[in-house]
Amino acid sequence: MSKLRPDYYKGKNGHDLFWFFETFLPKSWVIGFYTLNIIKYVVRQEGKNGVEDLGKAKTYVERLVEFEEANKNDKRGSIRNNTSD
Repeated sequence: MSKLRPDYYKGKNGHDLFWFFETFLPKSWVIGFYTLNIIKYVVRQEGKNGVEDLGKAKTYVERLVEFEEANKNDKRGSIRNNTSD
């Protein structure tokens, strides 16, 4: 369990919200969601949670890199074929 991905975020099927986003939302939405969260955590880190928020931003950067690498050939704007968690 992590603060960004606590166990209670997982559904009965064992998948978490990241899996849901990457499976059912358009590719551009997923990229936007991850990017905005990166910005949010970097901007607020000094006034809120410090290094913890930087760790959260790092998690979103890593997730975005994995997502982009897994979907670089996806031309449909959707990533319904990406079901790995």
